[in-house]
Order: sequence, then C-alpha cells, then structure tokens
Amino acid sequence: MDIAYAAPVVYPFVKGGVEKRIHEIGRRLANRGHEITIYSRHWWDGSANDTHEGMNLRAVGPASTLYSKGDRRSITSAIGLAARFLKPLSTASHDLVVTPVAPYFPVFTTRLATGLQHTPLVVTWHEVWDEYWYRYMGRSGAIGKTVELATAYLPQHAVAPSQTTARKLQQLTPGREVKVIPNGIDIEKIESVRPVTDGYNILYVGRLIEDKNVALLIKAFERCDTSARLGIIGEGPQGDSLREKAQQTAVADRIEFLGFLDDYEDVIAQMCAAEIFVSPSIREGFGITLLEAMAADCTVITVNHEHSAGSEIVGDGGFTVEPTIDGVANALNRVLAGERPAIPPTERAADYDWDVITEKTERYYEWIVGDVEGVKGC
Repeated sequence: MDIAYAAPVVYPFVKGGVEKRIHEIGRRLANRGHEITIYSRHWWDGSANDTHEGMNLRAVGPASTLYSKGDRRSITSAIGLAARFLKPLSTASHDLVVTPVAPYFPVFTTRLATGLQHTPLVVTWHEVWDEYWYRYMGRSGAIGKTVELATAYLPQHAVAPSQTTARKLQQLTPGREVKVIPNGIDIEKIESVRPVTDGYNILYVGRLIEDKNVALLIKAFERCDTSARLGIIGEGPQGDSLREKAQQTAVADRIEFLGFLDDYEDVIAQMCAAEIFVSPSIREGFGITLLEAMAADCTVITVNHEHSAGSEIVGDGGFTVEPTIDGVANALNRVLAGERPAIPPTERAADYDWDVITEKTERYYEWIVGDVEGVKGC
C-alpha cells in the first residue's frame, strides 16, 4: 500500500504521543514493504524532501509556533497548516491518507483533497472533548465544540485508541462506526533499560494539571502508613501549587518533584525502579504511561471515571479504584502490604507492543483499500 500521513509535527524532531504513534506504526509499515509518506511542516534538518527510518518526509512549509497562549494551540498555525495540505494531497496519488483529529482544521482540507482524489481518509481521534471545551476556553468553548462536531460529521474512517474515546465519538455522531486500535509501547526497549539505583517506591509521571489529580495523590500518600517515598515526574501550570501542598504535609521529606525529564530512558529507568505507579487522572483518552509502567513491572493504580480510559488499559494487570483520597490511599496501603494484580503487569502490557498494534493497523488499512469501491465517500 501507498500510505500518506498528514501530521502537524514529526517525531522524533518534535516529541509527543500523537506523532510518536505515527512514527512507530509508520516505520514498521515501511519495514513491511509499504510506501509511507509524512506530510508536515519542515521540522527536520536537511532538505524539504527527505527520508527518515524508511519513511518519506515532505515539507509543506516552514516550521511554525504550535502554541499561542501558554498551553493553547495556535489557531493561526492550525489554519496555515490546513491550507498547506490542500495542494500536495490533491496532486499526489496515495491508496490511503491518515491524519490525527487535532488541530481539527487540517482535517477539513485533507478531506477535501482526498475527496478530489477519491482516496479513503482515516482520522485518528485521540480524544473527544465535547463539553470540556467550556472548561478549556470558557464561553468561547462553544466555537471549539462546534468545530469538533463538524469534524466528527465529515466522511471518514474513524479510529480511536480506546473504547472510552470511541463511545464518546459515537455519542457525538450516533451510528458512526469507530475502529479501536490502541496506542502501543516498545516492550523490547523498555526491558533493556536498567533501573536507577535511587528510585522511589511510588511514582507518578505526567503533566501537572488539574485533571491529572496529583493533589489527590499527595493527600492519599500522606495517609499511607509507610516509610515509602513518592517521586513526581512532570511539569505544568499546577507545579508551584502542588509543591506548596506537598510541603504542607507531614510527609514532605518523602515527596520529591523531579520536573520534566528530557530523556525517555530516564523516565523508564525510574519506572523500572518503582514498586507502584499511580495515575489518578480523571481525563485520559488512552494513558500510555500506564502501559509503560506495567511493562516495567510496576503495580499500577488508576481510577474509575467516565472520561478516563485508565481502567480499560490496566484491566486485570493493575488496580482501579474510585477517584477519592480514601480510594487511592487504601489501594496504596494494600499494594505496599504485598497485594498483587490478578495477572502480571508485564503480561498485560505485552498485548500493546507496537508490533502487535502495527499488525492490527495494517489489517484495517488493507480492508479499507481492498473495499475502496464500497467505501468511497464513507
């Protein structure tokens, strides 16, 4: 197959979960003999038309600022990228075009271009925000919600990384078929990392934002009858207030904030040394750190919430509790006392190796291309 990806950024030149999925699946598909082309801005060194790990890179314009106000994506940049996708995708010949849903605007021009070429379009929905737009933008969130809804109604083959996200998309567009293909991890790479010698008993990795519920974790840790140490990896707008909260606890000397770790292997090395990994987040479209922690043989504790896929990802390979201080504290105490999940965490994680995910993706793409006459305009 000749497969094109229309991507806002390109991994590893810009790092993030969405672009890493494209990179990991794309390079494996290339190794399987498929022609892979990634259209994006010019994030890499070298010429506008280049290759990387067997994939063709095609620059549609110069690199640009992604964010305008702190953590908010730049609308101007998104619209500019959308306009730049139209010509190359309208003139190139591919069997299939794949694009992530965010930042929305490029999906419209990608759909227009693929429609002109009668090429199937696959849109990967990593999250569905719906009412969350109002928390993100206030009253202006109505605009974001409208754009998201319009994107959902575009003719497309929709893919979601979790059943949780798939259900939310189907609530927006009743009757929409959504294929669930999870994100993945590199099991072999994780297993090759040596644990740090001065690790923590309990670990958190993620952004320091309200929905991640790190304040709840700190309070739950304070209730643990143990001499365990808690390590918190990550940065975010709540960083300063969380450090303040930690200092006000009776266990402040056993809580350490490590900030953002640039090196992926440094994060995995901390996971390999930890006994417990906790993610009390109430908003997760997937939860890649949960898988990485299980592959590192951590006992994972996550929470049950309608907007989080955590429980779905962890399954019987960890523990799912209510998103309360008591719920997390009790789980911490049970695991510290020796309780273990029904199945080994590493066994659960193995189902999500990138090779397994790529095979599922390949079969789905082949089905679409093989049935192209029956899915035009769908």
